[in-house]
Amino acid sequence: MCSRINILVFLLLLFFVSCSSYKRMQKIRNGEIGVEISVPEDRIPDSVENDEVLIDSIRGTLSDGPIIMNAIKDSETGEMVATDVIRASKVTARFRNVAERAGYVSIGFDVTVPAAMSSSEWQLKMMPVMRIQEDTMLLEPIYITGEGYRAAQMRGYQRYRAFLATIITDTTDFIRIGQLEVFLKRHFPDTYAMKTDSAFVTRPMDENLFGVTQLEALRHYTKQMKWKHNEKRKGRASMMYSRYVKDPIVTEGVRLDTVLTSSDGDFVYRYIHTFKSRPYLKKVTVSLGGSLYEKGERIVDLPFPEELTFYISSLSTLADFTPRYRMYVLERRVFDNTKAFIDFRQGSAVIDTLLSDNASELSRVKKCMEDVVARSEYGLDSLVIVASCSPEGSFQLNRRLSEARSISVKKHVERYVPVIWRDSLKASCLPENWEQLQKLVANDTVMSAKAKRMIVSMIEDMDDPDEVERRLSRMPEYRYMREYLYPKLRSVRFDFYLHRLGMVKDTVHTTELDTLYMSGVEALKNLDYKRAVTVLRPYKDYNSALAFTSADYNHSALDVLSKLDDKDSRVCYLMAIVLSRLEQYEEAMKYFDLCLAYDPYMEHRANLDPEMSVLLRKRLKNNKSYE
Repeated sequence: MCSRINILVFLLLLFFVSCSSYKRMQKIRNGEIGVEISVPEDRIPDSVENDEVLIDSIRGTLSDGPIIMNAIKDSETGEMVATDVIRASKVTARFRNVAERAGYVSIGFDVTVPAAMSSSEWQLKMMPVMRIQEDTMLLEPIYITGEGYRAAQMRGYQRYRAFLATIITDTTDFIRIGQLEVFLKRHFPDTYAMKTDSAFVTRPMDENLFGVTQLEALRHYTKQMKWKHNEKRKGRASMMYSRYVKDPIVTEGVRLDTVLTSSDGDFVYRYIHTFKSRPYLKKVTVSLGGSLYEKGERIVDLPFPEELTFYISSLSTLADFTPRYRMYVLERRVFDNTKAFIDFRQGSAVIDTLLSDNASELSRVKKCMEDVVARSEYGLDSLVIVASCSPEGSFQLNRRLSEARSISVKKHVERYVPVIWRDSLKASCLPENWEQLQKLVANDTVMSAKAKRMIVSMIEDMDDPDEVERRLSRMPEYRYMREYLYPKLRSVRFDFYLHRLGMVKDTVHTTELDTLYMSGVEALKNLDYKRAVTVLRPYKDYNSALAFTSADYNHSALDVLSKLDDKDSRVCYLMAIVLSRLEQYEEAMKYFDLCLAYDPYMEHRANLDPEMSVLLRKRLKNNKSYE
């Protein structure tokens, strides 16, 4: 009789539990019970230091297992078990202003799982989704696992490991070793003696010894049925894994996987995500999807809660995009030159296009002449062709030779210029280019320092070029100089003397857009703060101070701002931000008040910048004390 009563009580309890679970599931399907996301009341970190990225404060490195707030690891199972229920106050606002700093943005939101959705046999998988401009990004998921659900997962792994344990891995278990040894010992004692011999036996020798191939012998003494049965087990490993492990425990790419041991309160998780900002990014939205699982099967998809919106503020929006111009002096007369290494045979002034690299050099000269002719804004005053020789031979001989060579080159290039320019072509010469030789010697890396000083000294004190040449010829370094340095002295220089057509004055002061500066401002707008600092640093103006501030170079920013006009509201605002970062709040407050005196609207802007929160609170407190 007593046992019947116990059975009846058990059935009644089972009925009530079933009804309760059914009603709870219906409420979840109808959306009466669901996961919520909300903006936390307390401020989340809005900035990152230099290039460091903020990480979720509860994602530590003390454990290799799932990690949660206020959790301990069970010494037997290794599971992370919640020790309390995390509570956080929420506000009804569905948006928040967050700041971009150093190119990164951190957003934070609370994920709340009501106690009614907690069940030992359930697992809740939640997937946050962030929409940023035209892209949709899946953030790391959150798993809330019931104790019973995790126990079932572990049982599945245990059953799979038990199956793997039945697979034979030692191949000797399939061979009748004893029978094989008896057979060899009885009929082939010489072969049996090789049991402990490690000498290599070739296949033909192996066949002579056994009378059969090694493969045939192994097949004869192998337990074929046992081997085939084991192979079938190996082939079923993947299928058995799917049968036993219906819902594998995910360890990679999961933000949180926690096991709840009780369901007497709501579970609240603070989710913080940091990402690299983008140019023109104004806002991002976050929504949450999820599903409930039981016994590895999805039983219901949760309705999406209302999404959150995060409005992004960046200091780069304070940049001054006014075009900047630079002053420069425009000269009426323009000078340019180029040099060509045209080689001549010894003692000759005839141009040989087949000699050395003459064809390439003459082609380059032709291209240069055509480019000058094509520039219609210039007129040619004169083109002086200067040929020079190396110091070998007498100075007078080199003079005549260089003059002849410059005339020869002049006649060659006349065909490349308009007829009206030909009278402007002039031939000149530099018999021996000692100045160039002095530079080549000074920069040479082969000759000793002592030899270079001696040669340079001789050239500087030169009275007679021929005497210096004779003294050089007696030095051990002379052969090296003739082979490697002297050929560089045999060149032809083209000096262009031009003037700007239509320009009367010798000089005109004019302006042009400072493209380098504007590229720095563009980098600031595109959140490329390293480049912005590099480009704008020399200008030491408002935009360079803003670049320093955006890159978190606060002392550099302060140095620039202190030299700017403090009657500019933008300058005062940046001063307030930088001083707040340096925790000089009294000075920061003075500049903030000065900023608002010039531009009251900046008080609304201050709500977007976390550095100004202290100043805003102080200002609010001061205003209340005056009332």
